[in-house]
Amino acid sequence: MTGLYTAITSGLVFPLHERLKRHTSVAVRRGLEQTQWWPAERLQTLQVERLRALLMDVGRQVPYYRDLFAERGFDPQALRSLTDLQQLPLLTKPLIRANTDRLKHAQAAGLARFNTGGSSGEPLIFFIGRERVSHDVAAKWRATRWWGVDIGDPEMVVWGSPIELGAQDRVRALRDQLLRTELLPAFEMSEAKLDGFVAAIRRRRPRMLFGYPSALSHIARHAQQRGQRMDDLGIRVAFVTSERLYDDQRATISSVFGCKVANGYGGRDAGFIAHECPEGGMHLTAEDIIVEIVDRDGRVLPPGEAGEVVVTHLATRDFPFVRYATGDVAVLGTQACACGRGLPCLERIEGRTTDFVMAADGTVMHGLALVYVLRDLPGVRQFKIIQESLLSTRVLAVVDDSVRPDFEAHVIGRFQQRLGASVVVQVERVQAIAPEKSGKFRYVISQVAGRPVPETGRHA
Repeated sequence: MTGLYTAITSGLVFPLHERLKRHTSVAVRRGLEQTQWWPAERLQTLQVERLRALLMDVGRQVPYYRDLFAERGFDPQALRSLTDLQQLPLLTKPLIRANTDRLKHAQAAGLARFNTGGSSGEPLIFFIGRERVSHDVAAKWRATRWWGVDIGDPEMVVWGSPIELGAQDRVRALRDQLLRTELLPAFEMSEAKLDGFVAAIRRRRPRMLFGYPSALSHIARHAQQRGQRMDDLGIRVAFVTSERLYDDQRATISSVFGCKVANGYGGRDAGFIAHECPEGGMHLTAEDIIVEIVDRDGRVLPPGEAGEVVVTHLATRDFPFVRYATGDVAVLGTQACACGRGLPCLERIEGRTTDFVMAADGTVMHGLALVYVLRDLPGVRQFKIIQESLLSTRVLAVVDDSVRPDFEAHVIGRFQQRLGASVVVQVERVQAIAPEKSGKFRYVISQVAGRPVPETGRHA
């Protein structure tokens, strides 16, 4: 049951906050809560209508698309189905970097500058307008309410983005206090910091957690090691996003915190793409986002086949993301969800292309093939796998006294079985493994040049 404070916050305080920021999040969310029950055919008609309107506008007002449409002889007004979108090329990160100013709408106002780090280390700089922010906030808000919690319920956020952590000024601090949100920085995970996180969560007694799955599972394991119970706090759900959610992470978070785990998928660049409902379906935000799955040659694949996720965000006229290649690998679902929503689902999210490794003979496999080797070994507390080249892979590992005596030899042998006998595998015991600059923990990083998206049937 929603408490009085939560009802006032979600019904009055937060809407006022959004109105002051000139966001339309409240109206958009109300609309989304209606359209989520539409049948798939009606949702697809809505997508086509919104796509046509978006492309007609940007074809006139965005220099990059005005020139592209003229070059291709593409008439957005003639668009009749989602397959017509395939007449346009993919929008890649290098293209955005080369055309940043030309991608801005002539009448764009109030654009906010963002960037993502990416595995290459080269940031992607892009801009987001108020329409996009409003729709992303509304989509996240709708999905939050699926789980019986709402804005204003006590929330603990474990995050590491400099955008959030660098903006803790008085206004934001007051907002977080009113919304009953507390932020824990995920940059450092020392024993002392983890003790503090556990104590903070127990003090706050949140109704929901939000954060990277690696960070939340790390805190959960630490609480277990300390013998500290965390399942008596009344936590209803842990929302995880921004990384691949592994089965063991889900199990650990759920068991230790005594709550369900709701997986979310998206990013600052591509938007809020999908969220898990209580029935387990990873529902696409179909009203705002068109998702295509493509093979390595850019051909669209049918549901059930794995390929790269390509996103067209329909609320990005200020700085359009049309057929944006995300670098993620996923599979579109073939079945409707038992919850009854007409929103299509992702069957699987397999990670980023950098989560895949390539054997010496060119075979592409998911990094899980290597992750399982280390994860199943007693005494291994933390690890990171770095594929530096086809013939060189480095393993960093934090181990305790219970690790097997032949640890290094065992790992080298198992890795060479998968990658090839000619591959040099270096295993280094370290005291700690620092997270990425964003605060995320990545288990696998492949630096192999020209790494392809795996073909269907060849990914592990």
